[in-house]
Amino acid sequence: MIVAIIIVLFILVVISMYNSLVRKRNQIENAFSTIDVMLKRRFDLIPNLVATVQQYAKHEADTFAAITEMRNKTYASLNDSEKADFDKMFSKVRTQFFAVAENYPELKASENFLQLQRSLNETEEQLAAARRTYNASITDYNNAVQTFPTNLLAGMFGFTRKAVLTIPEAERVTPDVKNLFNS
Repeated sequence: MIVAIIIVLFILVVISMYNSLVRKRNQIENAFSTIDVMLKRRFDLIPNLVATVQQYAKHEADTFAAITEMRNKTYASLNDSEKADFDKMFSKVRTQFFAVAENYPELKASENFLQLQRSLNETEEQLAAARRTYNASITDYNNAVQTFPTNLLAGMFGFTRKAVLTIPEAERVTPDVKNLFNS
């Protein structure tokens, strides 16, 4: 009788650990889908920004061409890797885009532009929060996959460590604001 109780308890512990790993993996997928929604929202704002700024700045073709090139793809057709590349490219182009807008006082004062800028800033804040949630979910999952005794079960069922989102080295450098507007 005692052996049967020990076996049942062992089975319950294994089931509990497995279910915990599955919940953590699903939490990661949920957190990534939040990032995906924010990237889609940001992606959808691009045509409005381009249309608004193009009315004021016909000769800034390079910046607009880069943004338009990104927008010509359908978001649904992008895979996760392309979405990550889009995110990196947009972050770089966004800075140039608003630097161009600085040259046009009428544009900066335009209610349409200000509303789009607020919407984009809000999206960026939500995207940053979603990335923090995603990385927290990854850390929680990785802890479960790498710590004893769940690491034994994780290895048996193919749960592997996942990588957290990181920013490129170039974005970690503090910008030189003094020279930003002198170039």
